Amino acid sequence: MQTKNVRDLVRFDEHEPTRSTLLETERLFSQVLCLDGSQRLGPISDPASDALLIVLAGRVATQIDKGRERMGQWESALVPAGSQLSVANASDEPAVVLIVTAPPPVA
Repeated sequence: MQTKNVRDLVRFDEHEPTRSTLLETERLFSQVLCLDGSQRLGPISDPASDALLIVLAGRVATQIDKGRERMGQWESALVPAGSQLSVANASDEPAVVLIVTAPPPVA
């Protein structure tokens, strides 16, 4: 069994978002995304992987293709394969997001 404490991966950089791999197998990839200030990630996309986005802390503005949503702690969104994803911090507080993709994204 492989375990990790997600809190160990929560790190912020004042210059750019931080991304840390949580767990990875041949069929699954998970990453913790930490956003501070007005930081954003994206747009990113993978033609072969669905993704699950879960806000662990803070508030984010999420755009999946043309759909936009503000999301708070414990809210989740499905990102279908081939969709464009952008995530931005949407408050003065830092945000932490878990992104899980299956299969792992193409390098």
